[in-house]
Amino acid sequence: MLVYLSFYIIFFPIDNYYSYLDFVIHTLITLVPLLIVVAFFTLAERKAMASIQRRRGPNVVGFWGFLQPFADGLKLVVKEIIIPNKANKFLFIFGSFLTLFLSFSA
Repeated sequence: MLVYLSFYIIFFPIDNYYSYLDFVIHTLITLVPLLIVVAFFTLAERKAMASIQRRRGPNVVGFWGFLQPFADGLKLVVKEIIIPNKANKFLFIFGSFLTLFLSFSA
């Protein structure tokens, strides 16, 4: 991804608003199919593990479970965030972002 970004910045310098929009669109065009492929690889892995353990695996949502990755993504987005009453709300939420940032930067 870093190679793609450096290639993009060298050959398509960001001069105005439209190139920022172009950069965002190109990034989304790259990331969305990648995320969908990873979701279906996860489905294939779950089905393989189920067949190894001689059980059915994910097959409830859609035909042969092909809508399961989308159901998992929707569940992830809709999940309720529970913040304890006496916790510092800023630090409670910032800790998650800090952990994510540090894991990506390593």
